[in-house]
Parts: sequence; C-alpha cells; structure tokens
Amino acid sequence: MGPQKSTRSLTLTAMPKKSFFKRYLITGLLIWVPLVITVWVLNLLVSTMDQSLLLLPQALRTESWLGIHIPGLGVILTLVVVFLTGVLAANFIGQKLVSFWEGVLLRIPVVNSIYKAVKQVSDTLFSGSGQAFRKVLLVRYPHPEAWSLAFQTNVPSELTSHFSTEYVAVFIPTTPSPVNGFYFYVKRSEVIELEMSTDEALKYIISMGVVTTDNSAKGRKGIEAHPAPQGMTPAAHPRAANE
Repeated sequence: MGPQKSTRSLTLTAMPKKSFFKRYLITGLLIWVPLVITVWVLNLLVSTMDQSLLLLPQALRTESWLGIHIPGLGVILTLVVVFLTGVLAANFIGQKLVSFWEGVLLRIPVVNSIYKAVKQVSDTLFSGSGQAFRKVLLVRYPHPEAWSLAFQTNVPSELTSHFSTEYVAVFIPTTPSPVNGFYFYVKRSEVIELEMSTDEALKYIISMGVVTTDNSAKGRKGIEAHPAPQGMTPAAHPRAANE
C-alpha cells in the first residue's frame, strides 16, 4: 500500500505542473502572436512602400547624401504622391488627364478588362455615393435556422425588373478572410438591418466572434420577429432568390 500511495501522490503533483506550464505557454502565445503578426504586417507594408523610393534619382536617395537607408520614407513619399494625385484630379485639367489615361488603358486588350473590374470595385468601396457596404445586415444562411452577417451592396438595374418583390443584394463574407464570400439576392422583408458599423462587423468576422462590444445584443428583438419560414430547405434560401 505504501508504494501505491507514493506513486499516486507523485502523479497528482505532476498534473498541476503540466497544467501550469500549458496555461503559461498559452498566455505567452496570446501576447506574442498578435505582436509578431502586427510587426510582420507593418514591416511588409513599409518595405513595399519603400520600393517607391526607386522612382527617385540616385542623387536624391538617402543612401547618396546620408550613407544609410531610412525605413519609412517610402511611406511618406507614397502618401504625398496619392494626395497630390487627388488634388490634381479634383480640378478640370486633372479630370481631362485622368479621362485620357483611362481611355488609353481601356483600349489595351486584357488590361482593359482588369482595369475596368478593379476600378468598379474601388469606386464601390471608396466612393461616398451609393449604398454599397454602407449597411450591415443579418440574413438566413446557410440554413433557415442560422443567421449570418452580410453587407448590403447594389442590385444591377438589369435585374430589378425580374423580381416580383423588393430584393436587396448582399455579400456574405467568410471568416477569417472577409475578402472571399458569397453574393446573393434576398427579399428585403427577410433581412434585418443592424445598428452596426462596417468596421465593427469586420472585427466580428475576422476575429470569428472573439472580439465583441456592448452593442452585441442589438438586433436580438429583430431576430425573434423573423421566424424561419416553414418548409424552407437550406438550399432554397437564400439561393432561391437568385433564380
């Protein structure tokens, strides 16, 4: 009985040490992983923008008159170029130059399709007009008993005549990478508009719901007011709105 008791006591004392080690290891990872990723992303952005310094003549670079490379100057140069481009494009002469440049690009095969698609997306995201990504919605996806965060986009004018009732276009991003997702047309009566900014919604999506705010309870009453339609199959909603 004596050896059994000593073995059992050693086992009990060893288990808390393992749990302590695991807890401290996870705590350390939670501190270092976000910090390392943040530094890596910042370093990637700064090093990428520093490539703009290659556009300057060799005599104007810091390596020539200081003997060293100063990281971050490319960021300042990039911001200055973007700002001056905006100032130039805001006047009449600048608009004519932009129109001429766009006309040249749209005449080049392959380049025209890429430029046109990228410009449409950038105009949608950064333009002050329009309702694209200005509203955060709740839609039933991927089945009638589930809700997903979605962003309201624009319904093409060519499709509005084919809908018997009012539909809204929604983009349902995936997590943790919101650049991918699904694009659907859903009845307006079957979506819930949230009192939430786009930035808050992106935080929820990227963090997979880990990051929350005090406004997370908003919309609960609206969900209860939208019971799931009877007899609806997962494949019928919201894909049926696309048919």
